[in-house]
Amino acid sequence: MLRFGTAGLRGPLREGPDGMNVTTVSRTTAGLADWLRERCLGGGAVVVGRDARHGSAEFATATAEIFAAAGFPVTVLPDPVPTPVVAFAVRELGAVAGVQITASHNPPADNGYKVYLDGGSQLIAPADSEIEKAIEAVVEPIAREAVSMSGADLVDRYLARVAQLPGLLGGPGARADVRIALTALHGVGGALAVRALAAAGFTDVHVVDEQFAPDPDFPTVAFPNPEEPGAADLLLALAERIDADVAIALDPDADRCALGLPGPGGWHMVRGDETGVLLADYVLRTRPTDPLVATTIVSSRLLSKLAAARTARYAETLTGFKWLARAGDGLVYAYEEAIGHCVDPTKVRDKDGISAAVAAADLVALLKAQGATLQDELDSYAVEFGLHAGDQVSLRLPDQAAASVLVAALRADPPSEIAGTPVKFTDQAQVRGRLRTDALIFDADDFRIVVRPSGTEPKLKCYLEVFAQVSEPDDLNNARQLAAQRLFELATFCRSLAGGKE
Repeated sequence: MLRFGTAGLRGPLREGPDGMNVTTVSRTTAGLADWLRERCLGGGAVVVGRDARHGSAEFATATAEIFAAAGFPVTVLPDPVPTPVVAFAVRELGAVAGVQITASHNPPADNGYKVYLDGGSQLIAPADSEIEKAIEAVVEPIAREAVSMSGADLVDRYLARVAQLPGLLGGPGARADVRIALTALHGVGGALAVRALAAAGFTDVHVVDEQFAPDPDFPTVAFPNPEEPGAADLLLALAERIDADVAIALDPDADRCALGLPGPGGWHMVRGDETGVLLADYVLRTRPTDPLVATTIVSSRLLSKLAAARTARYAETLTGFKWLARAGDGLVYAYEEAIGHCVDPTKVRDKDGISAAVAAADLVALLKAQGATLQDELDSYAVEFGLHAGDQVSLRLPDQAAASVLVAALRADPPSEIAGTPVKFTDQAQVRGRLRTDALIFDADDFRIVVRPSGTEPKLKCYLEVFAQVSEPDDLNNARQLAAQRLFELATFCRSLAGGKE
């Protein structure tokens, strides 16, 4: 059967207990309802939403009707909605749980069942294993009771919050002067993102028409993920054609946000680590009292240096927003390198691509009013903190078990040097405390590699970062060329782990 893991279920649409289907969704919902009642949360409010994937409407209806029959007042969000709206609604209503039917940026043949618990955060252990046991104990038949749509006002309340994010700094005039290219990648975030940007004062927004309307077949992309090669080509072409100030790509359920910028070689997408530090600095400009910023063990080390320079506290967690949202008191911003950003943790305790898009646009407006760009800001970080250049190698495998096998083999016989440089090996599975996980870290003076199996896809992921001191702006181009060569050498090593195939 599908295992109840990272935030819930995710898998291929097919019959049987190892696939996403109405039976699987029904049993999962009945088990979750039983688990909530066992903890004296029966009768508490539940929020249900969905994206526009194949099966999502049917799965959301089954989920809502089973909760209703089990005695839970259910708010069903109307029409397909971005995942962060569900996270917001759970927190806004004080609900005991929320379910979003989505497979995020997975291929078209997949769907999923994402769970939020009290407070609007993703579930963590031991809740996941306890719920899984409750699912296994479900006895058929499972009762259902009709439910009406009832959550339209929550979408409006979410939009109002995003449009007035704490720290909007660009100013009305500056925001009106920003031109934005936007793609929804056939997902559910397009219309809501345009509304949110307009409400915040950004009205010069141009969208990729071919990718704007929700389409579960994702016809223009091989994989509906802004990080995948080629996925943002139409966006970058639009940005160049309209002479945009910034390009913004949302993933299909709009909980992730990627940025594109112009450069000497044309428009290109920037890495999640770069966007992460830009947005962290933007949030910290509001100077909240004793702020905390957080990222994960696979992300760039640059945020730790920025935090120290901005007199902010810094924390690292395991990958995933179920950990980042719990990074500590005073959290004002968190990000993971996989283009996930949380710019408003008091209201949305998960990654949120739409609020991140508004914050990024406001930062563009602030800098443009000063005669600067996002690239200028990134260059200034390289001079202030040293160049931090990153890359990721994702090795697609037949199944998730194959990734674990590769990690086990590398753990049993780790290299003493990589690309001709001695490395220090750390097995995170042997680390005590909250950072213990199935990951391997290789550290050298000028680079770092983290290797781990994906928690949601059949992939082995390798996270690469190269460090270089930059004494003055004129040294940047040379430093970037040397870093690119170094990253190529590290990527070659990572591809060798799977026989050179990616």
